[in-house]
Amino acid sequence: MKLDPFYLILDCAAWIERLVPLGVKLVQLRIKDMDDASLRREIRAAKAICERHGCQLVVNDYWRLAIDEGCNFVHLGQEDLAEADVAAIRRAGMKLGLSTHDDTELDTALAAGPDYVALGPVYPTILKAMKWAPQGLDRISEWKRRVGATLLVAIGGLNIERIPGVFAQGADVAAVVTDITLNADPEARTREWLAATAEWR
Repeated sequence: MKLDPFYLILDCAAWIERLVPLGVKLVQLRIKDMDDASLRREIRAAKAICERHGCQLVVNDYWRLAIDEGCNFVHLGQEDLAEADVAAIRRAGMKLGLSTHDDTELDTALAAGPDYVALGPVYPTILKAMKWAPQGLDRISEWKRRVGATLLVAIGGLNIERIPGVFAQGADVAAVVTDITLNADPEARTREWLAATAEWR
């Protein structure tokens, strides 16, 4: 499997509608604390936008809804993985991405046979409170050795300037949230990310 090296993570379909048409080919819909009916509407809207623009949609956490809505990729954190029916996800033909932060979590993730493993936070992040210290670039190299052919996604504190180092250490994909969503001009910043990741595409 191959994924675009630029992985944009957004928290609503409105953001996806705003940025995916610029040329984004890999996006995650990451919504927290929303009722099922509203979640279903967001997933449907995001899926329709992505289908129009040839973009791979990854649904965070809500694997049952993702299956119901005919999505083909889900991302789970470790707590969600513990409660998920991985066999049902696979029977639905869905690809699976998993978060990891330490050795134990990596072992757990690899046992599930994911399509990608995410390592984070590589750098300090303001997205959410983390009990893990920043992993640093060396951990990317270590994780890549351990995951082998499985794709490795680097996440946490990434910006344009840090992209080359992440890929040089073995990451296949660089994920970004706040460097774009908190930017004064998210569209311009998205175009910069597309240009900066072009050589790995």
